[in-house]
Amino acid sequence: MSTPSSNLISLQVDLGERSYPITIGSGLLKDSAGVSQHVRGKRAAIVTNDVVAPLYLRPMVERLQAAGKEVTTVVLPDGEEEKNWASLMKVFDTLLGERCDRKTTLIALGGGVIGDLTGFAAATYMRGVPFIQVPTTLLAQVDSSVGGKTAINHPLGKNMIGAFYQPLAVVADTDTLDTLPDRELSAGLAEVIKHGAIIDPAFFAWIEHNIGRLVGRDAAALAYAIQRSCEIKADVVRQDEREGGLRAILNFGHTFGHAIEAGMGYGEWLHGEAVGCGMVMAADLSHRLGFIDAPTRDRITALVRAAGLPTVAPDLGDERWLDLMEIDKKNEGGQIKFILLKPLGSTVITAVPQDTLLAAIKACTGRTG
Repeated sequence: MSTPSSNLISLQVDLGERSYPITIGSGLLKDSAGVSQHVRGKRAAIVTNDVVAPLYLRPMVERLQAAGKEVTTVVLPDGEEEKNWASLMKVFDTLLGERCDRKTTLIALGGGVIGDLTGFAAATYMRGVPFIQVPTTLLAQVDSSVGGKTAINHPLGKNMIGAFYQPLAVVADTDTLDTLPDRELSAGLAEVIKHGAIIDPAFFAWIEHNIGRLVGRDAAALAYAIQRSCEIKADVVRQDEREGGLRAILNFGHTFGHAIEAGMGYGEWLHGEAVGCGMVMAADLSHRLGFIDAPTRDRITALVRAAGLPTVAPDLGDERWLDLMEIDKKNEGGQIKFILLKPLGSTVITAVPQDTLLAAIKACTGRTG
């Protein structure tokens, strides 16, 4: 599979009257029309964090103002631990204090935390205002900015309070990856690997072949990884917008991953780090149930490691692991449901015997199992 090269990639999330474009390319935030063309009314409110703001906030404000928009800004502290009710209230306080009306467009300028939180604010402020996703991390560009899942965390579980609410547009400027720390880049690669593992084994093989280029920030390789990931996710969302069935496969590795995030305390592990390790655990569980062979399990572990992600899970204790996974949104009637590979490139959603699950956890935490 070759790596297509193009300065500008345009995709469409086909959801009828809620359809919207995804634009991927270099220099989009420097283009005066890149974001402003999607702001329908005269007012915009940019929500960002104190890491992204010094890099990109002022130029975006100036370009929106040049397009005749009145701009309000909200700068939140950075971190997964800030994806909470207090941060949401800060957004509402600013919007109400600045008398932002229901024609105000919210703009999420940042990674997955800012995108999820701003989207939830947009879904609920005055019962719904338009918003635009401007993802600045690889993880957000390949996954969280697309599909309309918005949420904040609760101490008892990740993304438990939220709404399905689609943006007007996604504008992904690949230049923002130049300022992304290596750890954040690796975290984004977890979701790229996930898309190949669950749907497209040829893409998975392409990632294996090109993982050095991706970690090394090769622009063409990253652009293609973002494009293919968005194509895969957009197609799944088109078929199952509100996660009634098929869309749940996008949570491969996430049942384990969310447990790691909550068990360690939000912010200790990046979301992508937890998902990467969660995919290793899900692959191990898939192998134990006879769904994939040992070489396939080992390919997944090797690729996650090559992406710079952890492959050994924290030892939270069996009871804590089970408690955290029982809160997962996919569960029904108290049963823990897992997205497993059967085989690579295809998935099954199933409950598993507890002794098999505990054996996988023991093995993946470095204990005997």
